Amino acid sequence: MLLRQLPAPEAHAHLTGEAPPLLLDVREPWEAQTARIRVPGEQRLIPMGQLPARLDELDPAQSVVVYCHHGMRSLQVVAFLERQGFESVYNLAGGIEAWSVEVDPQVPRY
Repeated sequence: MLLRQLPAPEAHAHLTGEAPPLLLDVREPWEAQTARIRVPGEQRLIPMGQLPARLDELDPAQSVVVYCHHGMRSLQVVAFLERQGFESVYNLAGGIEAWSVEVDPQVPRY
């Protein structure tokens, strides 16, 4: 298992590049309503607890950046996805909190 970590500035570059990956939010719906990362490209909200049942909504061949509040749930999801055969999956280190501090201060902190 590789468990690739992307610091927020590197994740920003990855998400706004030529072929942006899927941005997968594994927080709860109330968290997504409170704050979200706004970048072009495909985004999806699948709470961590629902992911095993909704795995078929994701393409194992697609590059994915996973995030949560502080990066702990998303790290577990990255490990899970790697075990399911996903080869290009990354954790946003520090989660949306790090994104707000290091990339976009307009994203509310909670």
